[in-house]
Amino acid sequence: QVQLVESGGGLVQAGGSLRLSCAASGRPFSSYSMGWFRQAPGKEREFVAAISWSGSNIYYAESVKGRFTISRDYAKNTMYLKMNSLKPEDTAVYYCAAGGLVDDVAAIVAALYDYWGQGTQVTVSS
Repeated sequence: QVQLVESGGGLVQAGGSLRLSCAASGRPFSSYSMGWFRQAPGKEREFVAAISWSGSNIYYAESVKGRFTISRDYAKNTMYLKMNSLKPEDTAVYYCAAGGLVDDVAAIVAALYDYWGQGTQVTVSS
């Protein structure tokens, strides 16, 4: 079992920045791939960014590439999402996820993740 707790969401003006954190506990942190997904009102959950269990492989959705940075701190058992140049369309509930993948890949499909956090709200005002 893996427990995930997100934090760092909030209200920010367009062009501003936020850093989301996802604290993990349970299984060894280096044993699973992790990712960020988001869900806006009335829309389906969508992929944002992912990082493999070694940290060597990273993948971003086109909509956030160049603005968001995913990282993980093995000493703190925490994954981060630094979000810069935020836009109103980034408004959503952001979820972190963990999956025990055999391969060292950055998975973009939600079904590959076994554990999910409760979500943190990010609101970007125009």
